[in-house]
Amino acid sequence: PGRSIVANAGVLLSEVLYLKSNGSRQFAIVDAAMNDLIRPSLYQAWCDVMTVLESPGHDEAVYDVVGPICESTDFLAKQRALKIQAGELLAVCSAGAYGFVMSSNYNTRPRAAEIMVDGHNTHLVRPRESFSQLIQGEAVLPDSGLPA
Repeated sequence: PGRSIVANAGVLLSEVLYLKSNGSRQFAIVDAAMNDLIRPSLYQAWCDVMTVLESPGHDEAVYDVVGPICESTDFLAKQRALKIQAGELLAVCSAGAYGFVMSSNYNTRPRAAEIMVDGHNTHLVRPRESFSQLIQGEAVLPDSGLPA
């Protein structure tokens, strides 16, 4: 029952880094990726995508919302009609179930922070990982000539 309780309660916020066109397809490259929310890539799970703030004056286009990992499966949504430009925030909906537990550090990407919103109050539940946390368990081989 956990998924039915929390799936629609969570969103993944992501900034549009830039827009790209490849022939007839339009891409919105965002700062979130499949390592943050794997369900669309892994299961073709549908997540609604919407702008956080309305952007009047932008033309609507149909975009594939993709991450910066440069893998063919690095997408959060395909064929979504959006009025967006670089720098805007998108909300990927229905990300409340299995988001963090299925996330990874693929390509040395730190996992996203988790924020709980309670009315007008926000609470940091889990901070974003730092690079030093990602490599804390690694060690240089002895006699490698590299600084420890």
